[in-house]
Amino acid sequence: MPATVQAVLAARIDRLPPEDKRLLQTAAVLGHEVPLPLVQAIAELPEAELYRGLTHLQAAEFLYETRLFPEREFTFKHALTHEVAYSSLLQERRRVLHARIVEALEALYLDRLAEQIDRLAHHALWGEVWDKALRYCRQAGVKAVEGSALREAAVAFEQALTALQHLPDRRDTREQAIDLYFDLRNVLHPLGESERILNHLRQAEPLAEALGDQRRLGQLAGYMSVCLRHQGNIDDALASAQRALAIATALGDVGLQIAANSFLGELYLWVLNDYRQAAEMFRRKVETLHGALLRERFGTTNVQSVVSRAQVARCLAELGAFAEGRAYGEDALRLAEMVNHPYSLVWACEGVGHFFLRQGALSQAIRVFERGLGLREAVNFPLVIRNCTAGLGEAYALSGRVTEALPLLLQALEQSQLSGPRGLEPLYPVWLGEAYVLAGRFAEAMPLAQQALEVTRTQKQQGNQAYALWLLGEIAARREHPEAELAEDYYHQALALAEAIGMRPLVAHCHHGLGWLYYQTGRGEQARAALAAAIDLYRAMDMTFWLPQAEAALAQVSR
Repeated sequence: MPATVQAVLAARIDRLPPEDKRLLQTAAVLGHEVPLPLVQAIAELPEAELYRGLTHLQAAEFLYETRLFPEREFTFKHALTHEVAYSSLLQERRRVLHARIVEALEALYLDRLAEQIDRLAHHALWGEVWDKALRYCRQAGVKAVEGSALREAAVAFEQALTALQHLPDRRDTREQAIDLYFDLRNVLHPLGESERILNHLRQAEPLAEALGDQRRLGQLAGYMSVCLRHQGNIDDALASAQRALAIATALGDVGLQIAANSFLGELYLWVLNDYRQAAEMFRRKVETLHGALLRERFGTTNVQSVVSRAQVARCLAELGAFAEGRAYGEDALRLAEMVNHPYSLVWACEGVGHFFLRQGALSQAIRVFERGLGLREAVNFPLVIRNCTAGLGEAYALSGRVTEALPLLLQALEQSQLSGPRGLEPLYPVWLGEAYVLAGRFAEAMPLAQQALEVTRTQKQQGNQAYALWLLGEIAARREHPEAELAEDYYHQALALAEAIGMRPLVAHCHHGLGWLYYQTGRGEQARAALAAAIDLYRAMDMTFWLPQAEAALAQVSR
């Protein structure tokens, strides 16, 4: 059917008078929308002839007028008509017209070229005006990034690289190639395109080494550390991030130092679970970022002043320093609103939501996570959206809304599993398992806890391993027929890890669990001591969601 329709359209176009056919083909090179000033500039027709031709094409129902102000514009009646008219032109004629359109755009919109960047990039590329294609495609990519249209940005940067291959091989073009590979890394990173990123970085590496460009080698080392981390190669990732920081320090490059600190801090937070060290790295960044620097990304995907504050809040939440962490969290959200960068705002919501979740401020956690998820239509960042989805599910579960929680937690877990074994966030199965425990579905919780334990041990994530062990303790202790000895062992293993890392909220939860277990097994004195320890910690950290539960349990033991 499509071939038949195309043949009919081609025949109709061929039956047009030669001047009308030529005008239609010229209009097709402009695109589906045909602004009158542009068609006037490239059609090479007297004004009266042009208007007569446009009138004929409207009467024949090839075009119709869609706008009068601020400039007249015509549109092809059907997308297929546009396609057939465009394909009827010889390739060389198309190229010449595309190149002429670039010149026309530059002349007509001299004082507002930014509004025409997408058109300029498209026509320069197809017109094979390679120097302009490079410039305009990269500008189109930057514009797409500003609008959080990351896939469109990736296409634009790849087109810029295509244009670059047609330019002379000089130092400046090699530098531009490296920078474009870095641009691609930054738009593909939020989308989880690890393999494509690695491929681009591998192409940038020999270029940077041949140039001996230390600044770009420092950037490359930082980006490689993230790739190595996602592959599970933690030692090399750490070495690469430290190399990036060493280069930045030697150069005295503040921006590079901030980016390197970011990559190191993420390693300490997400992989090594060294929350004290991570908090220190992120605090160092916060202290550096003032004034104009508050809006800068420093070669990363985030506004660093926003995300570094959110990450400090997240680290301090794991350590139980909620009074200090709250100020960082509030600042992160305030700055995210000020800089108006959706991706950074979503990360701020993710970090601050996690902070409230750990403290047990559930209504605040729900509000912040829901705000983050409200941005998913405007942005397309699978990882952070997944984190907000899982965090909201956990907050619902703790609030007693288990029926609403389970679909969210299942969705987050399934999506992370689709991204491969390294894509699994260990907290997802822990939170889903905890929701099942709250629902009394212990058989479904057990494999999730075991999965989380296996992943965290393989990846040497001691903080997340402590959560997995605590969940195993909860399952063994709270099922219909408690396995007291096994539960106690799991709780003590979790407690030892949590104390070593300084995870005071989890230490409190372990004491709480042990206190209830001791009570269930008739060990009153041990139950009182464990519950008293939990109460002291909950009260000191202002964790008022769990405090009344522990106090009620102690009162029951005392009776």
